[in-house]
Amino acid sequence: MLSLGCELSNRIPSVSLAAVPGRRAVTLDLAVEIEERGFSGIYCPSFGDAMGLCQGIAERTSQIPFGTSIVNIYTRHPHDYASSASFIHEVSNGRFRFGVGVSHGPMNDCLSLTTGKPLSDMQNFVQIFKEAERVGELPPIIIAAMRDRMMNLGAEISDGVVLANGARSALAGSLERMRLNSNIRDDFFIGGMIPTCISEDREAAAAVNRKTLMMYVNLPNYRNYWKASGYQKEMESIEEAISQKNYEALANLMTDDWLSDVTLYGSATEVKEGLEKWYEAGLENPILVPSSTSGGQFIAFQELFALFT
Repeated sequence: MLSLGCELSNRIPSVSLAAVPGRRAVTLDLAVEIEERGFSGIYCPSFGDAMGLCQGIAERTSQIPFGTSIVNIYTRHPHDYASSASFIHEVSNGRFRFGVGVSHGPMNDCLSLTTGKPLSDMQNFVQIFKEAERVGELPPIIIAAMRDRMMNLGAEISDGVVLANGARSALAGSLERMRLNSNIRDDFFIGGMIPTCISEDREAAAAVNRKTLMMYVNLPNYRNYWKASGYQKEMESIEEAISQKNYEALANLMTDDWLSDVTLYGSATEVKEGLEKWYEAGLENPILVPSSTSGGQFIAFQELFALFT
């Protein structure tokens, strides 16, 4: 195990924060506490109204960086997004980062969205967004990326990239290839959303993270990414179970090796040591997505606060 030195104990990551109907006001109270406790940033996932939550965070906080991670480029026109993003950027005094992504085929189909090729769609979106007139100063734009081509595009046309459920073992190579293909500024944002569950009951924490990732293993683009990251056998077994509609088998097919590579779970010591491994792999801005074996988001955040007290 790693030694928990001063450098580790002084590094406080960013967090993922979502607001569900009926709890939006208390979620903004939580955002204030996250800022007061010295976390590096707050990033709002596509679940719920991420832009609305970010506007609330802009008005309730004063120093912490925050942003969307991410919103779907297909659900609004880029000029409309530019107007909202500029507003949030201005009222927050430049603390906002606008994270965007192409989402996933099945999800876009459920919304009856017309999509094209992800790379060209993203390039066109960013161009129109940046060229929007009479909207004000625009925030940095961050692209959701997993595999090399989208990572390289992010390096070329955006201010950063953010991964979700990425494999730690594959990160260093991915970043190295991205840097070889592009000249990246010193302030280029490299972020990653990491499902996190803190508990002395390691198996229970693992079960929570498996549940969190259940939706993602059902998505072809994620499975293809994990195959390329060294988990061919695991993903093929999962695909076989899905083809047979044997969904109850999926949790057992999500191996400990894979789960430990894409999430953080276990005791406080294990989670902190795992987080340090992410830093060492080159993830400059870990975004912890907290869950709990004992309750919902608010309990998970109390456990996360205790980790960095």
